Amino acid sequence: VTEGGLVQFGHSKDDPTRPQIKVMMGSLDPLGMPLATDVLSGERADDGLYIPIIERIWTGLKTTGLLFVGDCKMSALDTRAYLARHQDGYLSPLPLTGATAEAMDAWITAGVTQGEAGALEQIWRTNDRGHEVLAAEGYEFERTCHAPGDAADAAAWHERVLVVRSPMYAEQQAAGLEKRLCHAETKLAALTPPRGRGKRQITDEATLVEAIALVLKEHRVDGLLSVTWEKQVEQTTQYVGRGRGSVHREKRVIQKTRYHITHIARQEDKIADLRQRFGWRAFGTNAAQKRLSLQDAVLCYRSEYRVERIFNRLKSRVHIAPLFVKLNEQIEGLTYLLTLGVRVLTVTEFVLRRSLETEQATLAGLPPENTHKRT
Repeated sequence: VTEGGLVQFGHSKDDPTRPQIKVMMGSLDPLGMPLATDVLSGERADDGLYIPIIERIWTGLKTTGLLFVGDCKMSALDTRAYLARHQDGYLSPLPLTGATAEAMDAWITAGVTQGEAGALEQIWRTNDRGHEVLAAEGYEFERTCHAPGDAADAAAWHERVLVVRSPMYAEQQAAGLEKRLCHAETKLAALTPPRGRGKRQITDEATLVEAIALVLKEHRVDGLLSVTWEKQVEQTTQYVGRGRGSVHREKRVIQKTRYHITHIARQEDKIADLRQRFGWRAFGTNAAQKRLSLQDAVLCYRSEYRVERIFNRLKSRVHIAPLFVKLNEQIEGLTYLLTLGVRVLTVTEFVLRRSLETEQATLAGLPPENTHKRT
């Protein structure tokens, strides 16, 4: 790590203790072909890096009217305003920060109400086993957005907000809540162990209340568990004096106070209400309904795994890490070179898929965990 170098410490999903470079990439859907790549220093935030890569894609494709699909960091207001101003479309989830976080609760309430009335649009798909399953359900509304820092009417554009509930995402959130509740119950029960050697007792009620609040906050279950406790006082007699039969011995009564948690109960009504609000997410797009329906938007965003596969190939197929070069020019050039290898892999896979589809053929042994499965 050197000052001004590409290799820097930053937010890392792989290993935060190791320095990294950052690779921004735009690819063509549904092929998953990389179109433009930027190699940047590893400490930089993603938000301000989308516009430069978008401009490089425009330079390469020499066309407008494109649809850019990205993660929640691409939904920064500056980026959305920039795309709208250049007559391009965007689709990205809205981050749960700022105004979106404040409005999301009302959006979910409206979705739950419409769901109970059967008014949500349902999106179905065919799974790997050929069964029709509910992929998502939701509704949409339109709002006017304004570019930051511009007061002119020309800086405003119309945006569709798609409020969508995913049953699978809701199940994952429910499983996470159940896990947190169990862990919190275990920790709460351990706060007041029975008397015994080496088992510290809580002798002050304020200390117990503070410890309970800390556990509930740590596991994000505040308000979902009710805890009751009792004060226990134990009296012991102690004699102070010289010798067992001394008349000068003094009898003392010592009181030992402890607080003991007697009952931990789940607030089932609140938990049920919370579960009902799981699985919701909001997306923003300026694409017209005719071009990108609610169903098309959901299925389009779920194809984002194709972009992630590019980075997976960089890491596991062409082995970009570890880097055995040090100069910035070498790091940048090596990364660009390896993206050419990713392009070769992408085209090879596309040709193979097309040939198998044309010939109605399958291949055996591709999944290493099941060598008999045919693909």
